[in-house]
Amino acid sequence: MNTIRQAQTGEPTGKGRSLEATERQSTGAKDTEALGEDASVVGGSGSGKDDTVNAGDLRGVDLWAMPEEPAGVRVAIVAQASQEPTGNSPVPGTKPGNAGGAKGDRKAKASSEGLGEANPSEVPARDRQEGEVPWQTRYGAERGVWSEKMLAALETGVKGKKWFSLIDKVARLDVLQLAWAKVKSNAGACGVDGITVERFDKDSHKRLLAVKEHLTKGTYQPQPTKRVWIRKPGSAEKRPLGIPTVRDRVVEGSLKMVIEPIFEKEFAEHSYGFRPGRSCHDALRRVDELLQSGHLHVVDIDIKGYFDAIPHQRLMELVEEHIADRRVLSLIEALLKRGILEEMKSWESEEGTPQGGVISPLLANIFLNPLDWLLAGAGMEMVRYADDIVVLCRHPQQAEQALERVRSWMEGVGLTLHPQKTRVVTMEEGGNYFDFLGYRFWCGKKSSKLSRYIRDKSKRNLRERLKPHTRRTSGKCMAAIIAKINQSFRGWYEYFRHAKAAALEDVDRWIRGRLRSILRKRRGGKGRGRGADHHRWPNCYFAELGIFSLVAAQAEEIASLRRGATC
Repeated sequence: MNTIRQAQTGEPTGKGRSLEATERQSTGAKDTEALGEDASVVGGSGSGKDDTVNAGDLRGVDLWAMPEEPAGVRVAIVAQASQEPTGNSPVPGTKPGNAGGAKGDRKAKASSEGLGEANPSEVPARDRQEGEVPWQTRYGAERGVWSEKMLAALETGVKGKKWFSLIDKVARLDVLQLAWAKVKSNAGACGVDGITVERFDKDSHKRLLAVKEHLTKGTYQPQPTKRVWIRKPGSAEKRPLGIPTVRDRVVEGSLKMVIEPIFEKEFAEHSYGFRPGRSCHDALRRVDELLQSGHLHVVDIDIKGYFDAIPHQRLMELVEEHIADRRVLSLIEALLKRGILEEMKSWESEEGTPQGGVISPLLANIFLNPLDWLLAGAGMEMVRYADDIVVLCRHPQQAEQALERVRSWMEGVGLTLHPQKTRVVTMEEGGNYFDFLGYRFWCGKKSSKLSRYIRDKSKRNLRERLKPHTRRTSGKCMAAIIAKINQSFRGWYEYFRHAKAAALEDVDRWIRGRLRSILRKRRGGKGRGRGADHHRWPNCYFAELGIFSLVAAQAEEIASLRRGATC
């Protein structure tokens, strides 16, 4: 198993593209494919189990690192903030960083079914965009929302360790405008009121003024969330998704920007899910480091229906430990108890925070934070991404103790571990494995060598997304089909490029088989491409058409790293 090293000074990451940006590309279409064109949703699944975690899994959405809005929008918002007598003007001389990075197209070289396996590329350390301002690096504080004075108080601590007078920040018009700009850029489906993003935009200023007034007076009432069921990628199971109204999404976004830095300061180091400046690759890198250092007894933890089972009372107690503003607390409680509408049925739940809400991942992290510190205090190495948890131990007895400690804590707070999915895995025995964030960590049967493969469900998810575009009866030209494939393959590769070459070759082989079947059909043949079709349309034929080869891209990246190391 290749060690994931730290990036060298000045070393490019993913050809100028940040890990966070590439993960958004690889996971952005996951849930929207299942939900369909008519029901794109703002929010995230809140769980890393559906292939990659969810890192804002729905269309165009990232709950902890929303895409940078157009420069003109931010300049206008920040300019307005500087004119208002709030004392929260931006720091002079700072400028927004490039949230997405730049990425040049990779031209895949001719591949071969017999291409020798190369070692997967090493994961660079978490990179930082050039010119990044401290607002995004200090507890995720949002530019124009948190002032330097507030950040200084956050560093040194506030009296009584509780924050008062926060509702005025949530209700500030410039903060609401910033939250609205993010909701607008992310689009998404309408909620129970039927008001779409486009309709909200027509008179957004009046609507935001009305929201500001209700928040200031403490009379804001969230509307019920619309519940839809979407199929889990690569599985026949379905999971519930809550769609808040556009207005509620704006309020949640404003609330999240104000309170997130308060809790971000309290979160444990080994928590990675939906946190500013952290990514799936950071969590995977930590797992790899622990395995390489001899932590080979792994407790794979699965919380049964976590997001729908969070007790409201216990969650509010944790929030009240750091926030004393009664109007903010009432707003959070109202968002939790706003009710659920499914078809013609409605009800109010006493537990759970709907997956799909902007603030849900933050609340989910707040609830599990005591568990993080409990295991850290016991000297146990845990890696957590939302509710996807692994504890890595050196000895089997320690692993059993960790499992018992986690189970006891879960029972104490009203949560349940999944009896089939929660298990202890010994990575010293050949053939054993565990899945984490879309990857499969595998112990070789003969050599007992640790390798990174791709989770079966992740591969099934990709195939299900591409099958509609590669049907044998497709009437599109081969260039158009390949262009569609490349869109998915490039983003998918950016996330899974650290997998073993054999795992990538399996996906390459599958997509070439689909294309050969199309060509066979057009030639008058029946069935899937086989036999002489491999000679009639060899791998180099598809390479010349411009198909993106996962194996070739990985080999090119490894070669580039080696050339850089010898320079």
